[in-house]
Amino acid sequence: MAESTQRLSEDLKSGHSEVDWKALSGFRTVLVHDYLGIDLVRVFESVQAEMPKLKSAVESMLKQIGKKGDG
Repeated sequence: MAESTQRLSEDLKSGHSEVDWKALSGFRTVLVHDYLGIDLVRVFESVQAEMPKLKSAVESMLKQIGKKGDG
């Protein structure tokens, strides 16, 4: 998921500042490269706290993209 967000345009992401896109990308890097030192409770808490914002942003982006495709 975090890797996929790197493929989104900066223009699209800039419209959703409620998501810390840079931190999300960095989170992936930590998970991949420091998997032995990961605090699973902290990961779970982070996902619980941030997922609603990410979900809302992605749903909004999908609507925005859909509108562009309709025109």
